[in-house]
Amino acid sequence: MTKLLGLVLASVLTFAFIALAPLLQPNWLLSMLIIPFSFVLFLIRETKYASISIIALAVLYGLGWLSLFVFATTLAIVVFGELAFRAGGESKRSYLYHIVAASAVSLPIMFYLDHLTPLIVLMGVVVAALLRSALRERDDALMIEALGVAMTMSLFAEIGFQVDITLLLVAVIIAFGFGYVSYRLRVADISGLFSGALIGIILIVFADVRWFLIMLTFFIVGAAATRYKYDYKASIGVAESHGGVRGYFNVFANGLVATGAAILYGITGEPAFVALFLGSVASAAADTAASEIGMTGRVPYLITTLKPVPRGTNGGVTVRGEVVSVAAAAVVAAAAYAMGVADTPLVIVTVIAGFIGTNVDSLVGATLENRGTFGNSGTNLTATFSGGVAAMGLYLLF
Repeated sequence: MTKLLGLVLASVLTFAFIALAPLLQPNWLLSMLIIPFSFVLFLIRETKYASISIIALAVLYGLGWLSLFVFATTLAIVVFGELAFRAGGESKRSYLYHIVAASAVSLPIMFYLDHLTPLIVLMGVVVAALLRSALRERDDALMIEALGVAMTMSLFAEIGFQVDITLLLVAVIIAFGFGYVSYRLRVADISGLFSGALIGIILIVFADVRWFLIMLTFFIVGAAATRYKYDYKASIGVAESHGGVRGYFNVFANGLVATGAAILYGITGEPAFVALFLGSVASAAADTAASEIGMTGRVPYLITTLKPVPRGTNGGVTVRGEVVSVAAAAVVAAAAYAMGVADTPLVIVTVIAGFIGTNVDSLVGATLENRGTFGNSGTNLTATFSGGVAAMGLYLLF
């Protein structure tokens, strides 16, 4: 309990700072008050990084780079979320306590500041939990979490997208339900759960649930491809590490472009962003299938030289891999067509884009990744971006 006393003190001060924030103007007056108190927290070992986080937010607020609402809610989410997390023993269940505490404390702040924007708060809460899980081993995790939450909330505040509260609740239930099932099935770790939930919420809110189901189609195709002859792949040393469990790096590498497409579509209603979304998802599915199933075929050939290379070599391609990449892209396209998201021309474009994306992945893998310029996640992100842009280009052209 003594380890929590510093955070309890930080929580009390946080409430006081938030209560005073609307009364102390200009912004720098509150910042000048917060910083000395935060240095007291710095002297307490358990709240060293909490104090740095509070100081960083106070400086950004004092400079006018954060709005009052973003500053207050970020401060509350980070401090009270951390208190709940540590009170829960920093176990896996503590992430639930983190989310509940951060959400609960944000609700009265919205009413106090008369800023009823639940989507912005939800994005901040989920990003806080995600960063907490991804950076758990780092001493400065709390400081990075504070900055990440503040930037995320500021971004969505700038977007200013309005969403019905019922839809938002449905999105949360569906996205977190999917994330939890993925975690229980050992397809994703804790960071993969939160990053997948974040993407799912954005897809449902900015587009609709069909976009989430299309992304789910990729997830199923990818999981099946990873499990395909897994023991054999493990025996020859080319299987996915950790039993194929995916973390936030993999989730974002394959889903970031699709998420951006959903946000752009929600803001503009431009159909070209549907093509961007489908092309990126088809590329992710095609690349995963080609990599996981293709390596079980005959000896691969390096895409840049067409010379035989060992299985698992970045940039190695096989006939089997090329065929299953088209099949995987076709599955995504068929799902989009069945749900009324794509018409026949866009189905064709999606399949072509998936084939382009997976071969861009091989090309980047054979060059930049083999040189150490890119990691696997960077290569995947490049592939999904290339496939998405190719689909959008083809859609606009034809």
